[in-house]
Amino acid sequence: MSSLIALEATRREELGSRANFRLRKTGQLPGVIYGHKEAVVPIKLDRKTFMTHLSRGAHVFTLSIDGKSEPVLLKDVQFDHLGSEVLHVDFARVDLNERVTVTIALQLKGEPKGEKEGGVLQQIINELEIEALVTEIPDVITHDVSDMEKDAVLHIRELKLPPGVKCLQDGDLIVATCREVLEEAPA
Repeated sequence: MSSLIALEATRREELGSRANFRLRKTGQLPGVIYGHKEAVVPIKLDRKTFMTHLSRGAHVFTLSIDGKSEPVLLKDVQFDHLGSEVLHVDFARVDLNERVTVTIALQLKGEPKGEKEGGVLQQIINELEIEALVTEIPDVITHDVSDMEKDAVLHIRELKLPPGVKCLQDGDLIVATCREVLEEAPA
């Protein structure tokens, strides 16, 4: 589950794409904080520190700006056209007792029984849209597929979610299949 990670940020005075470009060159990352009927605050934070937490699946932070700390939820991360460089981050102010909607990675673990019979596991859904308390957002949802037989289908309703977590997608959606792959005849 996500825990509150402390991040230091400062207000950004210069705005716009050129200012953000210069900011990124100095190892800083531009972002904004919004929500809870308060003004949008443009911020900058240390890129390396943020990337470390992002790579570990962090969602909820305690952001300190001008000596004031507040809990925030990571809402959006904008990447460059290659998807390798983070350009901008958006945070939403949150109450630690409110339920929020987020998208979480879905990992399948184990080797299905059906693979020994010639089946191939194919994961169709890699992320789930869930609703949970801010402090109970899982880093990832993991499901063991070891019992999947050949020609089996795994649906969203069959996933075991942590307590207090609700999936917002249709329970009949297919998460994965274990089927034999038929080779195409040469043309």
